[in-house]
Order: sequence, then C-alpha cells, then structure tokens
Amino acid sequence: MTGVTASGLTVGYAAMLEQFHPTEAVALSAYAEEHGFSGVMAADHFQPWVPAQGQAAFVWNVLTAIGERTNGDMGPGVTAPTFRWHPAMVAQASATLAAMYPGRHWLGLGSGEALNEHITAQYWPEAPERINRMFEAIDIIKKLFHASLAGKDVKHSGEFYKMESTRLWTMPEVAPPILVATAGPITAKRAGRHADGLITVGAPLEKIEGLFSRFHEGVKESGRNPEDLPKVLQVHLSWAPTDEEALANAMHEWPNGGMKFPKADIRSPFELEQMARLVRPEDFEGRMVISSDPDVHRAAIQKYVDLGFDRIYLHNVGRNQREWIETFGEQVLPKLVR
Repeated sequence: MTGVTASGLTVGYAAMLEQFHPTEAVALSAYAEEHGFSGVMAADHFQPWVPAQGQAAFVWNVLTAIGERTNGDMGPGVTAPTFRWHPAMVAQASATLAAMYPGRHWLGLGSGEALNEHITAQYWPEAPERINRMFEAIDIIKKLFHASLAGKDVKHSGEFYKMESTRLWTMPEVAPPILVATAGPITAKRAGRHADGLITVGAPLEKIEGLFSRFHEGVKESGRNPEDLPKVLQVHLSWAPTDEEALANAMHEWPNGGMKFPKADIRSPFELEQMARLVRPEDFEGRMVISSDPDVHRAAIQKYVDLGFDRIYLHNVGRNQREWIETFGEQVLPKLVR
C-alpha cells in the first residue's frame, strides 16, 4: 500500500464531500494516492456545515468510485447508523463495499449530528441517548456480520431498533472492522469494549491521552490487546503559499473549525453561517494549524504520531487541494517518523 512508513504509520487523505463535487472528490483521492497518501476517509453529510462549502454527496456512491480509482484503504468518516438509516442498511452498504474491495474498507461510525440527521423529522435526543442508540446499532451490525458469515439469519429487538429474521446475502470473506468516532472518555471506553478501533479529531494532546487510556481499558475488558486495535485521527489544517491565504481559507471555508462549542444540535448550514460571523482568527489557535510553512504542519502532525496514532487522515480546508497534496506528499509525509 502506498504511504506506509517502515513503522506501519499510514497517512491518508480526507475527502470532504461537504466541499467538493463527488467527481472532483474522487479525482483528488486518486491524486493524493499518486503523491504518497495511503487511503481515504470520506465525509458523510446530508448538508455542508456552512453554505460556502457548497456540496453534500452520498458517501457510499463516492466510496465505490474511490474504490475503482485507488488501491488504498477507505471508509466513511463517519456515518451515523441511527437516524437517517436503520443499522441493517449501514451493515449492507458496508458489507457490499468490503465484498467489492476486499481488505480495503473499514466502517467508521458516530452518534450523529442534527445537521444531517434531523431531515427525517424524528425527535432529536440529547447526547446520552444518541450514544446509546449508536451502540445498539453497532450490536445489530456486528450480529448481521457474524451471522451472515456463518450462513445464518439473525433478529433483534432492543430499546431503539427492531429487525426481523434476516441475513446479509452479499458478504466479504472477512467482515469490515468497525471504528467508532468519539471525543469523550466514556464513549471511548465503550468503544474499546464493542468496536475494532477508535477515530477522533485533532485536539489537545492531554485530552487525547485521556481518550486512549479509557479506550485501552475497554479493549482489555473485552479480552483483547489494545495494541492490536487501530487508533485513527482526522486532522483539519490550513496550508497555502502565504499565511494570509491560509487564514482566509480557514475563515471562509471552515469557520466551524474555530467554533468552540458543540455543534451536534444545530440543524441548518444557514444557522452556522450566522455563527461563523463571530469567529475570529485567534479562535483557531490550539484547534487547527494555519500556516504556509509545511514544517510547522509536519511538527504538529508528528506530535500526534508520537502519541501513538496508527492512521492519520489529513484535511486541508482550502480549495487549493492539488497544490497542497503535492507539497505535503513531497515535504511532509516522507518526514513523519514513528
């Protein structure tokens, strides 16, 4: 696989379907692989964060096209198997992708955001219920994967979901690993017990260390070795030829990166656009590196590598994707060391 260092670290490309037409996102994913990126994490959004981003393609279609155009790993970063979807449908989508591209697909799951999930006009619960829903959904997906590989039907009746006796008729030889996205310690521990890996986003190092320790506790409780399960990071950054351009890109394209409050209950890109007017350049400090110097970005990414991440997916928030891919492929990726 491309983009794999001697120590097993992989650095992939984050395809932001909120920003780029699906055809362009697929072309950029292929271009990234040509320049040393290892795989693709594709965003699952029904709406962009702010109208300026301008897109929101269906992630499973795009992942299939990425599968045809690339050779690396790929998965949704992340999909919520809880509101827009019944978990059985997420299981079918994931199993089909894994059957088409053996050994390449991982299933990234999260508890959802109103921006994407409120469209089905259900009650939007508070975070604890959203998390409980996600773990029940994971239980259904795992049951379906396990039973289907064994050639058996399975059913489910739980607090949030029902599923009558069925199986997935199209399966890969090995079920895709389930990676759970979280920034909270309690969910991290539950993820360790029930999932096959952890996904989180760039945050202060001490916060991530806390997540790792809780995740490892959960893994050990499940009778597995924490060293065997991947820890995956998505990093938002802004690089451009000048610091001024890099800052302008962040302010216009990704103001949500400077919002210091939870965004999971906000329903509309237009509401976020109003909030974005309050974002100031200093709000990005400690949350997102904005610099024209590739070495500044390399040093920041290296700190995450030193912390113990196995896979990192990079998102440059500007429209200058090809220029950024070339620059980082040449000056950043080869210098990261495990």
